[in-house]
Amino acid sequence: MGSLFRSETMCLAQLFLQSGTAYECLSALGEKGLVQFRDLNQNISTFQRKFVGEVKRCEELERILVYLVQEINRADIPLPEGETSPPAPPLKQVLEMQEQLQKLEVELREVTKNKEKLRKNLLELIEYTHMLRVTKTFVKRNVEFEPTYEEFPSLESDSLLDYSCMQRLGAKLGFVSGLINQGKVEAFEKMLWRVCKGYTIVSYAELDESLEDPETVLHKTEDYLRQVLCKAAESVYSRVIQVKKMKAIYHMLNMCSFDVTNKCLIAEVWCPEADLQDLRRALEEGSRESGATIPSFMNIIPTKETPPTRIRTNKFTEGFQNIVDAYGVGSYREVNPALFTIITFPFLFAVMFGDFGHGFVMFLFALLLVLNENHPRLNQSQEIMRMFFNGRYILLLTGLFSVYTGLIYNDCFSKSVNLFGSGWNVSAMYTSSHPPAEHKKMVLWNLLTLLFVTATAVVRHNSILQLDPSVPGVFRGPYPLGIDPIWNLATNRLTFLNSFKMKMSVILGIIHMTFGVILGIFNHLHFRKKFNIYLVSIPELLFMLCIFGYLIFMIFYKWLVFSAETSRVAPSILIEFINMFLFPASKTNGLYTGQEYVQRVLLVVTALSVPVLFLGKPLFLLWLHNGRSCFGVNRSGYTLIRKDSEEEVSLLGNQDVEEGNHQVEDGCREMACEEFNFGEILMTQVIHSIEYCLGCISNTASYLRLWALSLAHAQLSDVLWAMLMRVGLRCRHHLWRLAAVPGYRSLCSSDHFHPSDHGRAFCVSSRHTPPLGRISEQILCWCRHQICSFLIQSTIIKVQ
Repeated sequence: MGSLFRSETMCLAQLFLQSGTAYECLSALGEKGLVQFRDLNQNISTFQRKFVGEVKRCEELERILVYLVQEINRADIPLPEGETSPPAPPLKQVLEMQEQLQKLEVELREVTKNKEKLRKNLLELIEYTHMLRVTKTFVKRNVEFEPTYEEFPSLESDSLLDYSCMQRLGAKLGFVSGLINQGKVEAFEKMLWRVCKGYTIVSYAELDESLEDPETVLHKTEDYLRQVLCKAAESVYSRVIQVKKMKAIYHMLNMCSFDVTNKCLIAEVWCPEADLQDLRRALEEGSRESGATIPSFMNIIPTKETPPTRIRTNKFTEGFQNIVDAYGVGSYREVNPALFTIITFPFLFAVMFGDFGHGFVMFLFALLLVLNENHPRLNQSQEIMRMFFNGRYILLLTGLFSVYTGLIYNDCFSKSVNLFGSGWNVSAMYTSSHPPAEHKKMVLWNLLTLLFVTATAVVRHNSILQLDPSVPGVFRGPYPLGIDPIWNLATNRLTFLNSFKMKMSVILGIIHMTFGVILGIFNHLHFRKKFNIYLVSIPELLFMLCIFGYLIFMIFYKWLVFSAETSRVAPSILIEFINMFLFPASKTNGLYTGQEYVQRVLLVVTALSVPVLFLGKPLFLLWLHNGRSCFGVNRSGYTLIRKDSEEEVSLLGNQDVEEGNHQVEDGCREMACEEFNFGEILMTQVIHSIEYCLGCISNTASYLRLWALSLAHAQLSDVLWAMLMRVGLRCRHHLWRLAAVPGYRSLCSSDHFHPSDHGRAFCVSSRHTPPLGRISEQILCWCRHQICSFLIQSTIIKVQ
């Protein structure tokens, strides 16, 4: 399983990068995604670092590219993807690319500015043209009546409000014309009336054609602008990625430190041990591309810091790993839960979504996404569709598991499917099927007390009938796969399914939680903390299994021991489980002999496991601490020691004893002993223990949501069937009813069907609807007859 089971083994490496090759080396490392850089300049401000100027240049290029993308999108020009992930540009091409982008931005802004200016000029000229044409009809003058005086005398010395001036203007009228938006005419008229004090005459005329809006585009300028944008769109996608990578490279270079000669950069990176050879090859490749005479090299350095968690994923496991990481990233070298989530997550979802038809539809949808995963439009789709695409493998497994649980529940679009024949027989409930000597021992279907009416009449007029599985011949054996389809007709269907799904949810939940505790044992073994197995994991398992594991035992014991004949005297599991904690004075029937003593032993074990869980680990660490003066260890490479963990400091001494390591003095010289805080360790363990004990109860109840959501899904599906298919089957449109022929089987299994209804009577009841033609009517009647012939032998109205 490799890194899927645990995170990668990491080491701390020191890179020595020549100043002329640092950019190319980091570009090669970034393309392979091998390392995680450590910031060696934490005490230096961001604006005081070496490559802050290059970062600003990248930000300027990003601004230009954002402007280009906006203009391209505004012109509705598609953006070709080109290469999926082009590498960062070489240093010799950076200045050329910057010059091209700046030149393109200037040209684009000039063309856009000229376009706007031309649009304004065009609009003004069109306005003047229409104005002259319209005002020509307002003023018609003859040449001989032209006045010899000035139409508009100078009013510089006279006030417009002077009466004599206004009187003088009365003999010398003029006019002013122009264009105005039709929606502003009323406001313009009011303004003129107030300014001129009512001495004004305003005339309006609408233009025959609407003027061109300034938002439209001039043809020649727009064609040239589109050519510029199309040329820019050819490379803008790759340019955006290249600039982002270039900015990331300079950001990593700012984390490096310079040696005293300023000719070499020193970087510290975390790298998986399995990728050390690839790291060396990447440095050699970067040095070769830059043409440096002195290659860059690396060196592994020992450390006592905890490395970061690195888990390799692929396109299949990435979605499940993201689900686990959303709740929290595991510690270094811990067991990775994502490996088991690949199975548990789809299965638990399928328990809530158990429907063969719905699961198959989901499976087909996910399969379509998987088969077309290389389609470029899926990667660039909208956010919701991209979310489905990223989780395509999760949907594929959830749909596949839903098909499986749908077969177990025997649900296909909320209806049961009869594949193997029902295991229940109705005819065995009649008195004629048994000898007279057995009639007094069994409750059969007869009507001897009601005027010797036939049993068929009883079945026809009785709304509720009950099958007794203890009657020989009624229950002939379990259904081969899943739940018997006859339960779909029972009035107590929900009672039976709720009991089954509720117990199944509790069983799955307890198994799931127990499996999580067992995975913790693998962590303790890997980190050589064997005392955690005895003082933490085993008490947790005892607490879980002595209470809830015993509950699972009672469920299976009742299923296996009690049969149909003894089912009436079977005790309630819930009552027995409650009495386990109450110690009742009166003895109950119980499930088995000696049940009371077994339950008391289990309670004693549970009570003893709680103080061990609370105090065992802190007291053991205190004993280790008091027994030694210094706990250290001398190791080659790195060690899994956190400086703020008193538990691991105490654990080191125990490891030395177990492994026969007598280098304690050397370890003390390398790592100073830290103060052992017993109170902090005790408080941490108490909080963990309380959380676990209460979590066992609350989480067990929380797993009941599997049952609740399964019930909700089944009921909503049934409502959808009742509101859609049944209404469609009653529709008078011939084509719709003919298309719904496959659904008649489920219709016949509705609550309106009685076990004594004959196939012929059922066909006759549909003659009130308009005829579908001879062929379709014969097909429908034949289907109904076949279905009802089967159901008359194996139907039930209420099953015990």
